[in-house]
Amino acid sequence: MTTDADQPLYESSVTSLPLLGRGKVRDIYAVNDDHLLIVTTDRLSAFDVILPDPIPGKGAVLQAMSLFWFRHFEDLVPHQLSKLTLEDVLPDAAERAPLEGRAMVVKRLRPLMVEAVVRGYLIGSGWKDYQQSGEICGIALPPGMRQAEQLPAPLFTPSTKAEQGTHDENIDFARCEALLGRDYAHKVRELALRIYKDAAAYARTRGIIIADTKFEFGIDRNGEVVLIDEVLTPDSSRFWPSDQYQVGTSPPSFDKQFVRDYLETLDWNKQAPAPRLPPEIIEKTAAKYREALTRLTG
Repeated sequence: MTTDADQPLYESSVTSLPLLGRGKVRDIYAVNDDHLLIVTTDRLSAFDVILPDPIPGKGAVLQAMSLFWFRHFEDLVPHQLSKLTLEDVLPDAAERAPLEGRAMVVKRLRPLMVEAVVRGYLIGSGWKDYQQSGEICGIALPPGMRQAEQLPAPLFTPSTKAEQGTHDENIDFARCEALLGRDYAHKVRELALRIYKDAAAYARTRGIIIADTKFEFGIDRNGEVVLIDEVLTPDSSRFWPSDQYQVGTSPPSFDKQFVRDYLETLDWNKQAPAPRLPPEIIEKTAAKYREALTRLTG
């Protein structure tokens, strides 16, 4: 039997709570002065444009994976999860049904306006920067490194948090300190590197290489740094199957690579509106997300 929770969710509709905003993937509602409801939809963005077709089950995969990592690291860093349940804030069963498995009640926190990017391998924009300058975000690397090669040590390469439809901007650590303050900048860097190293070691045992990832942090009322948003998902990270990893080429990813590759074949200027996706691209992408969750969490 098909339930509401099994249907693709492109946009949530919670009439009993005020809508605060919709991001590329998440819809955010106000619960009260201390809590928010975050709904992870099946929306997909590529090249910073939201696509018109949802990826069935994607939101549930992202939520399950974030919950797994929040709990995995809760002895290291506080997280955003509240003790309130979905039923506590949405007592109407009919309103709640489409959100089961894809909505979480979180604490209201002050977000730190820097994305905490950690890179363990030379790929993506880091590879492009290295080819041009021999550096990533002002950090010099040894000469002669190849695409997808593991870095001598993971690098913290923060970026600004861009508005929807625009690109994040890589910044150096001095700029990060100016934006966050010295103490918070150093704390965020320490936490991001520790979480990445621990997660990368764990993922290796599950046949996955975490090439890079980005974390977001917030501040609670006591000034403590808290892990927020999503954590180590295929949307925020580059996951590679370790048995297909090879230096010198860009390995396949457990993410929306099928979508990106397809869109690159089209005569599309990468501006909204985005083109529709063929059913086979949607299914292949959904399968990759499901496989990443299964591999990492069992």
